[in-house]
Amino acid sequence: MKLQTRKLLLYGCLMLLLAGCTVKPVPLTDEEVSAQIKSDLVDITKDQPPIKGQLTLQEAINRALAHNLEYRLKLMEEALSLRQLDVASYEMLPRLVASAGYSARDSYSASSSARYPDGTPYLNQSYSQEKERFTADLGLTWNILDFGVSYFQAKQQADRSLIMEERKRKVIHSVVQQVRYSYWLALGAQQLQKQFEPLLLEVQKALEEMDHIEQQKLRPPLETLNYRKALLDTLRQLEAFRDELNQAKPRLATLMNLAPGQSFELNSQEAMTTPSFKENIATLEMLALRLRPELMEARLQERISLQETKKAIAKMLPGIDLTVGPHLDTNTFLANKTWVEGGARATWNLMSLITGPAQYKLAKSQEEVSRMSRLALSMAVLTQVHVAYQDFFSKKRQYELAQQIQELDTKILSQTRKSVKIGAKNRLEEIRTAVTSLMADYRKYQSYATLQRSEEHTSELQSRLHLV
Repeated sequence: MKLQTRKLLLYGCLMLLLAGCTVKPVPLTDEEVSAQIKSDLVDITKDQPPIKGQLTLQEAINRALAHNLEYRLKLMEEALSLRQLDVASYEMLPRLVASAGYSARDSYSASSSARYPDGTPYLNQSYSQEKERFTADLGLTWNILDFGVSYFQAKQQADRSLIMEERKRKVIHSVVQQVRYSYWLALGAQQLQKQFEPLLLEVQKALEEMDHIEQQKLRPPLETLNYRKALLDTLRQLEAFRDELNQAKPRLATLMNLAPGQSFELNSQEAMTTPSFKENIATLEMLALRLRPELMEARLQERISLQETKKAIAKMLPGIDLTVGPHLDTNTFLANKTWVEGGARATWNLMSLITGPAQYKLAKSQEEVSRMSRLALSMAVLTQVHVAYQDFFSKKRQYELAQQIQELDTKILSQTRKSVKIGAKNRLEEIRTAVTSLMADYRKYQSYATLQRSEEHTSELQSRLHLV
């Protein structure tokens, strides 16, 4: 009966253990998701200072760099890499291990002995350890081989932290570039909104007049239908144009991490100066090769590969363990209950002589791959500089052309309105000319925004170039 009871208890404990190790997927509840959404909406736009007055381009850039989520993520990743560097540095320190224990038994650890070589036993048994005793140890251990490997790993982690800085710099440039482009589009949209609504009302009023003319049959039916179709085509253009204008400010607001729907005004006095380069293409090439984040990252990655080669060599060497530390044992049979012990021991993993050369060759291959990757990236950067340099002047010519077209359309609109007043032209012609002039004005802002983006594409070194 007692044996069966033990078996039942054993089986019961086993079932409880298996039940405790079983994990079932638990989906998120609607309440948890809703609470998370509310928390996220608060966190996304918290600590946002209010916008006072009209927003300048520089203020928009500052806001984006302070609150853009992508940039803030890179800052957090950089901070994380620095913490990892601290942890890697601690790996080079010796290991200090403290241990303490208590042991007890129900009988003495007695033993007997036998004579050598015939094995005749001694009749008396003896013991030299108490039933209960307490022990404590404090050991300082330092493996010279582990120190060398940890040193190379710490240097690799230091280079990785520098890589994170380069990536952060690249994000800064990308954010500034997007803000500059979006700012000018948003400013153009803001400037044209005042002209857009009256023009849209004028088209709708003309359509109502055509309804009256058609009902009263004041004009031939074909002429009336063609006139109405022309007005509807113009209205369709205006509706599509309005959608384009309405998207400009929200895109800028997203870059600045403003709350959706928040209204703000841009500085209408922002000067649209045409940039030009003083540097020649050779200077831009050298600046790009020296300062492009991607190339700096490739150089650091090559240095990491070099450290990996040194690690592979270090792992093939024998290791030396140095140990020292105090000990305590409360066993009363000991003559010295406390003592300090130290020692040195050399260990060598002989299998590393077989695997080490393969690891070394792998590390050297990775080093060569990193070098070739850097050379290929350098060639790509040089190509980008040449393409962007030519693209800048192309965009500059397009902007100057857009300016001329906008000025001509403004003059044509003025002359058309004068002709309508004296009856030389109809209102449809005036509306069409007004729509063309409005779009030409916005295309000028688009061309200028594209020119600004092309300027930054040319070198990504605007903070170091002399632009006028």
